[in-house]
Formats: sequence, structure tokens, C-alpha cells
Amino acid sequence: MNFAGVNIAIIYRALFKCIILQIFITLVLAKTYFKEEFSDDKWEKQWTPSEHPGKEWGTFVLTHGKFYGDQEISKGIQTSQDARFYGLSKKFEPFSNKNKAVIFQFTVKHEQSIDCGGGYIKVFDCSLDPKDLHGETPYLIMFGPDICGPGTKKVHVIFNYKGKNLLINKEIRCKDDVYTHVYTLIINPDNTYVVKIDNEKVESGELEKDWDFLPPKKIKDPEAKKPDDWDDNPKIEDPDDKKPEDWDQPEYIPDPDAVKPEDWDDDMDGEWEPPHITNPAYKGEWKPRMLDNPNYKGPWIHPEIDNPEYEADPKLYEFDEICAVGFDLWQVKSGTIFDNVLITDDEAEAQKHARDTWGAIKEAEKKMKEKQDEEERKSAESKSEDEDDNELEETDADETEDSETDTHDEL
Repeated sequence: MNFAGVNIAIIYRALFKCIILQIFITLVLAKTYFKEEFSDDKWEKQWTPSEHPGKEWGTFVLTHGKFYGDQEISKGIQTSQDARFYGLSKKFEPFSNKNKAVIFQFTVKHEQSIDCGGGYIKVFDCSLDPKDLHGETPYLIMFGPDICGPGTKKVHVIFNYKGKNLLINKEIRCKDDVYTHVYTLIINPDNTYVVKIDNEKVESGELEKDWDFLPPKKIKDPEAKKPDDWDDNPKIEDPDDKKPEDWDQPEYIPDPDAVKPEDWDDDMDGEWEPPHITNPAYKGEWKPRMLDNPNYKGPWIHPEIDNPEYEADPKLYEFDEICAVGFDLWQVKSGTIFDNVLITDDEAEAQKHARDTWGAIKEAEKKMKEKQDEEERKSAESKSEDEDDNELEETDADETEDSETDTHDEL
């Protein structure tokens, strides 16, 4: 087929080759920097628990939990002691995300119905001393759910920028049930970001707008002042309006229908006074009516100027050295399971990993939990019925004893 002298088949073949080439380049250049699925006991030799003094450190244990979707895929490390700090980290070959995206992803399962505690990860540079990890240890990123009571159920996304920890200016609600969920943070080289939960986008935007990395671009002009004659009152009192002469009336008056009780004794009860009622003639505080202000100029807007302290930073997204990942937590009630930690520059790989892990177990996990709940409910009902039967038997026995006692008394 020819169109204006151009062979369409040739164009299609060229486009197809371009698409194949793009896919090939993506696969070749895409890289997974770190992956941990906690599939066996090897993790204990590869991850370093903190030994920072002055903390009561809890222990992580490998388990698939009380209910799970698959005995192997569901395995993760679980906090095992209540009211403890948890510190655990692992270093890997350092890398920089210069000029490319970086994705942080992991799964977390609060099967204990967590009341107060963290469920997030922290990302570090190579200065981290794993054995000295604690709450004040500098980090690059803190990401993941945090729950404490009914008021705190959010996803933290905290960046360290020039030595300061910056919280996101938005509220991202986390999952607060007992099932496994996958959390994903994507940081792009155009200074944008995406937060996903269970492979679905829940928030996105620009780094500069959603964190206070930089001073504001504009500030109020310190030299500007509202003119003295600027009238910003839209209404004024009518100078010709006068208060009516009969306006002032008491709010309460003696009840004219009240009658002194016949048994009232002035010597004993004091001088009788009728109860007070609301005065129907009371009109409240008088105020003159309001008129449109002929001199109204509208609200005065403080003019702004460019902030001399503002300087754009096209590298807000960039980290020169990403070298370690870890857990630095406090939990009141233990039982959280962490798993499937992934750091990559390929969003498609992160999506696939989420499907292959969380996606492969979510339905079976829920079914097992629902089955366990139903069994517990039936067991509780059976126990309650047994207790009722025992109470009835004891009551019958007591009545029999009383009957025999009465019979002996008659004899």
C-alpha cells in the first residue's frame, strides 16, 4: 500500500523495530540494587541487629504468621516482643540515582492489630554503623506506615535534605487492617514522586511543592505597607440611624401570672418574689443598620517580590550514595511482619515483584484469616453453651441437696 508515495508497510516495520529496541534498552539498563525476601534463615547472618546502648531491643523472628497465603512466599521477619525498640539493617553495594528513577518497595503485615508502632523502612548512605543504629541516626529517606491510636494512621515520606528531616505536606492514609500490604515510593529524575499502596497510586506530585526543601519563591515586600487612607471595611454604620426610645427593655421580668403560695411564711421563707420570665418586649443590644461603604477599596493585598534566598535545585531527587536499608522502630504490641524489600530503578520490575509476592498471597491469606475467625467464633459459642450447661447442672444439684435436707428435717 502506498500513501503519498510512502510505503506504509515499511513504516510499520520501522516502528516495530523501534518498540523492540526500546524494550531491549529498558531491560538492559534497568537494575535491581537490592532485594530481600527473607525466604530462609540466611537473613540472620546478612542483617545486623543494633547494639546501641540504653535501649531495650526486641528480636525479629522468621515466620509466615498465624495466617498466610503461602507457607514460603509469606515468610518474613516479625517483631516478637511487646514494648520494644527494633533496630536491624543491611548494607549493599552503593549506588547513585543520578539521572534516573529509584523505587523503594516492601510489604508489611500488622497481624496483631497494631495499636501504636512504626511499620516503615529507612534508607541510609554508607556512613551508617549498623550496630549503632538508633532513632537519632541520620538517614536519607524514611518511608512507610505509622499507626498510633485512632488519630495517627499515615504513610510517612520523609527526606533528609542538607541535614534536615522534611515531612511531606500532605496526609497519606495507610492501611490499618491485619493483612499484608505493599508500599511503593517512586522518585523520578524530574523531581516528581509517586506513592503506591497495593500497586495503586494513592499520592503523587512535585518534590518542591510537597516538601519544604527550599525557601518560597516569593515573599512579601518588606518595604510595602498598607496606605493610611486605605479603607478595607465593606460596610459602615448608618450615621443617620437612631435607637428608638422604647428600645431598652429588661431581658427578664417578674411573671405577672405568678401567685404567692398559700403556705408561704415570710418569717420563715423570706419575702416572696415572683419568678422571672423572658420579657417578650426585650430586643437585645441595639446596633445601627449597616450601609455599603462608599470609600471601600477592597482587601489590601501585600505585594510580593522574588525571594533573594530562593535558589532552584534541579537535583532534589538525587542521592549521591545509597548504601543501606533498615528498620528503626518502636512498637507497643509486637507482631508486624516485614518482607519483600526491593530497591530498583525499574517501575515495571517493582510492579511485577509486588504481583508475584503480595499479589500471589492476598486472597488465600484473607480466606485463612476468615476461616480462623469463624472457628474461633464457633469455639467461643460452644464454650459458652458448656458453661451454661454446667451452671444448670450445679443449680439442679443444689436444689436436690436442699430437697434432701428438708426431708431429713421432717424426720
